[in-house]
Amino acid sequence: MREAIPRVAYLPDTFYEVNGVAHTSRQFEAFALRRGLPFFCLHPGKKGGNIEEKQQGELTTLEIPRGSLVSFRIEKDLTFDPAFFRHKDFLEQRLRAFRPDLIHVTGPSEPGILGAWLASILKVPLVAAWHTNLHEYAAQRAGWFLHMLPRGQQPVVEKKIEDAAMFACARFYKLAKVLFAPNVDLCRLLEKATGRHCALMPRGVDTIAFSPELRDRSATDDAFVLGFCGRLSVEKNVFLLGRIRTELLARGISNFRFLIVGHGKEETWLRQNLPNAEFTGVLRGRDLGRAYANMDLFVFPSHTDTFGNVVLEALASGVPAVVTPDGGPRYIVRDGETGCIATDDQFSATVARIIQNPALHAQMGQAARSYAQSASWDSVFEGVYSAYEEMLGQGVAAVGAAD
Repeated sequence: MREAIPRVAYLPDTFYEVNGVAHTSRQFEAFALRRGLPFFCLHPGKKGGNIEEKQQGELTTLEIPRGSLVSFRIEKDLTFDPAFFRHKDFLEQRLRAFRPDLIHVTGPSEPGILGAWLASILKVPLVAAWHTNLHEYAAQRAGWFLHMLPRGQQPVVEKKIEDAAMFACARFYKLAKVLFAPNVDLCRLLEKATGRHCALMPRGVDTIAFSPELRDRSATDDAFVLGFCGRLSVEKNVFLLGRIRTELLARGISNFRFLIVGHGKEETWLRQNLPNAEFTGVLRGRDLGRAYANMDLFVFPSHTDTFGNVVLEALASGVPAVVTPDGGPRYIVRDGETGCIATDDQFSATVARIIQNPALHAQMGQAARSYAQSASWDSVFEGVYSAYEEMLGQGVAAVGAAD
């Protein structure tokens, strides 16, 4: 007889890296440990490390590093290792010993594909979470190819690339019994593409690690700080930051500077086009919290983010945000209350309006903090377990009491 609380094997494609999937995965593991849930987390380990397994109560963590011989880079800190599949027999053995009720993967990565295979072998349901708009990334990263085509053909070919990538992703996600996605539009898209039920899985935020209390800028620093945190890459639409600077100066607004947190391929371009910016690189822990708190307005021009953890972290820091009407961040920002939603063409004017209205800016900052305090990680993962239980037909409400 199966236990009342589902035994979950979780296989994320990223864990230590700097991205939303990794951050969510670390929080998920911490939730399982905190609640004493039977949870097996199998994830790629740190580069150059060894296979490591550790047990903490009901939590089993297995780290398997990606190899370097045939791996290729996807991001600055993320690779894909085709030889990762050499571990399949070992992983099958470990999962058989754990006896999962379900296997939860985060995408068509090496762990994700292995997870789908193991779910079939072990005859347990596969659950798949959609965290990244891979189809949009594929189209945007094909820019080098699209620019070689006649201008009139570029939109057509870009759409075909996006559709082909979505078709390939849908083939993988159809293997799952239940899907998760971070916003309602993606849930509808996935349900239409796969015919599978998709449950909502938003993100949470630690309002102690991200707080206005961490602000430590000098009282004599009266510049308005525009902040950005994330990958410095084409799919984040970071080129708009250069346009914002140019258009603010054209409006006669000059007492501002940028604070850029993160790394990526477009850093060189940004340094050339944001001469007054501070580039911190990747920050973690208290340093990251301080960076957010020292911003005045968070500018996040991405069109492809499925949620936008960084936006929620900014709001928790008492920093209002300006985001685009595309993707997940628009579900976080309450337009005119905790920030603003603006198209690329409206972005600079929106930023200028907030800079020039200190009362509005202060009001938005207070509302942003208040909103973030209602978004906890525990409530997110309790919702995930409710979906598990519904899928398994258990009808169990309790997920375990917090310590």
